[in-house]
Formats: sequence, structure tokens, C-alpha cells
Amino acid sequence: MNIETNKIAGAVFGTLLFVVGVNVIASGLFAPKKPAVPGYDLPAPEETVGGESAKAAPAEPLPVLLAKADPAKGQAAAKKCMACHSFEKGGPNKVGPDLYGVVSRPVASHEGFNYSGALKAKGGNWTYEEIDHFINNPKGYVPGTIMAFAGVAKPEERADILAYLRTLSDNPVPLPAAQ
Repeated sequence: MNIETNKIAGAVFGTLLFVVGVNVIASGLFAPKKPAVPGYDLPAPEETVGGESAKAAPAEPLPVLLAKADPAKGQAAAKKCMACHSFEKGGPNKVGPDLYGVVSRPVASHEGFNYSGALKAKGGNWTYEEIDHFINNPKGYVPGTIMAFAGVAKPEERADILAYLRTLSDNPVPLPAAQ
């Protein structure tokens, strides 16, 4: 019985020695290369032929964008607004007020909607320029507004939305003249 126990113990220790040996050899062959400085290299800004970094193209003025705007594209882009606003004449207020006839309407004036104090204090009328600035960055343009929308970054998309809003009126406000 003593010899059988020695054989079993020898087999177990031999197997463990084999596994440790394979681990040492594999670690030597497949060791990862550690960088001198931990982290990732950030890409360098691309340079143009003249050595200056590329500058963004100047933005087109709103009247030029509105002259090229497509109300059908604006209607499609305004679908993101439909979660909070209605667009039909006499439509209900939702999280936000109904937007039918919003162009040239006084700010914070739609009946039955509880506007934030910041929007009430703004005053004036909703012009194309005012709406453009507001839907670009609502909280940046009217700090304190309760509108939780992040905004529409693309000027062309905003112009399409404005062209669509223009169609939502019994007496559409003329577009500003492009110079």
C-alpha cells in the first residue's frame, strides 16, 4: 500500500511540475511588451501644406440658408420635436407648447402653457433668427429654460426646420432677404 501511495503522489507532483513548466515557457514566449509610459498616444493634429491647421469654413448667414431650405426635410427633422410639441392648428400643449404659428408669435405666450421664468423674462417675438439661436442650444441661449432638448447642431437642418415652421401658419411670415 505504501508503494501505491508513492506512485499517486509522484503522478500528482509530476503533473503539477509539468503545468508550472508549461506556464513558465508560455510566459517567456508570449509576454506582453509594456510601454515606457502607460497610456495611449493621442493623434497629432493634421497639418496642411502651408503648415497651418485647417480652418473651418465660415458659416453661411441664416437668410442664405433659409433660401435653400426644404420644408419637407424640415418636417422630417422636426419629428424629434414631436415627443414634446404638437404642430397642428389648435393642437394640445404637451411637455412643450403647440408650435403652430410660432414664427412672429410673442415669446412665452401660447395659451395654457406654463413657461419657465427665464423664457417669460426674455420677451420679444419669435423671429427666424431667435428660433434658430434657440433650437441650436436652448439652455445656452436662454439660461434657466426648462427645455431639456440638447439642440440641433447643423445650420442646414435648423434652416429646414424653420422653413417647415413657416408653413405652419395661416399667414406665413416672409423669409428674410438674402444679401
